[in-house]
Amino acid sequence: MRDRRGLLIVNTGNGKGKSTAAFGIAFRALGQGLKVSIVQFIKGKWKTGELQSAERVGLEMIPMGKGFTWESANPEEDKSLMRDAWTLASEKILSGQYDLIILDELNYVLGYGYLPVDDVIRCLLNRPTRVHVVLTGRNAPEEVISIADCVTEMREIKHPYRNGIPAQKGIDY
Repeated sequence: MRDRRGLLIVNTGNGKGKSTAAFGIAFRALGQGLKVSIVQFIKGKWKTGELQSAERVGLEMIPMGKGFTWESANPEEDKSLMRDAWTLASEKILSGQYDLIILDELNYVLGYGYLPVDDVIRCLLNRPTRVHVVLTGRNAPEEVISIADCVTEMREIKHPYRNGIPAQKGIDY
C-alpha cells in the first residue's frame, strides 16, 4: 500500500447529502479493507436505513444522541450525551485502531456549543497520521474548516420539505 496520510474531510452546508457522502466514503473504505467506525452525535437509537445496512455489512455505527437536539426540552441531558459521544469518538480517533472515523453531525454539536471546539481541534491535530476523519453537519466552525484537508459545502437549491413533502423512507432515513 502507498504511504497514507490521514485526511480531515468536512461535509457542511444547508443542502442534503452531508451524511450520505460520508457513508459513501465508509463503504468505499470497507471495500478497500480499511477499518471504519461511525459515531452519530444527533441520531438516536431508531432503526434508520443506514444503521440497518451497517449492521448487515458489519460496519460499526454507533448512534449516541436522542434525536433532534434543537427540539429538546432538556439541553443539559443533550450536552451530557454529546460529551459521552465525544469521549468515545476521541478515544477511537486517538487509538490508531481505525483507518477511518466518521463523526456524523458533529458540526451541529459544535455550533450549539455543546462541546468546546478547541478540544475537538486538539484531538484532530493529534490523531495518528494515517487516520482519516470525516465531520458532517451544517455550520462547520471556521476553526475546523481551517485545519481540514477537504471541505465540501452542500448548497440547497431546491428541497422537498419546502413543498410540504415529509422525510422519505430510504432517502432521508
